[in-house]
Amino acid sequence: MECNIILIGMPACGKSTIGYLLSEKLTNYTFIDTDSLIEKTTGLKISEIFEKYSEDYFRKLEYDTIKLVCSSGKNKIISIGGGAFENPDSRGTLLRFGKVFYLKSDLDVLYYRVSRDMTRPLLNNDNPRQILENLMNKREVNFLKAHYLIDTSNLDANDVVEKILGNMNEANS
Repeated sequence: MECNIILIGMPACGKSTIGYLLSEKLTNYTFIDTDSLIEKTTGLKISEIFEKYSEDYFRKLEYDTIKLVCSSGKNKIISIGGGAFENPDSRGTLLRFGKVFYLKSDLDVLYYRVSRDMTRPLLNNDNPRQILENLMNKREVNFLKAHYLIDTSNLDANDVVEKILGNMNEANS
């Protein structure tokens, strides 16, 4: 396997967890979470960037980060923020520089996971479930442009990792 593995999906679908677990199995791969990288390089939390600057400013940072990470070689597991695949430039870059896996989760599963985490700027309002549903409906059309779809709703994290590895092995044989 000599290419990047890119994980996309809604907030709380498990991208970071799956990325970390994949990196434990694929020791010659480096795990990069673009949101964490943006926070590290700016010294600000994502929610602070949204608050202080704007979502548009954040999306520009996000695209620049994706471009940098993707163009700096192979053997990376890249987890991107839930909205990054909405940007046609980011989406094109990601599809070109790796195998993109859409980790799809049921709305109720996602809501359960995010209901206890109000650090997510787009969900920090009076009706996070409705916002989550609206985001899912809006983003689904682009998420479905991924190379692979894995429904994670009824799988544990290790099962998701095995499915990704199986798809990567098939692609390389």
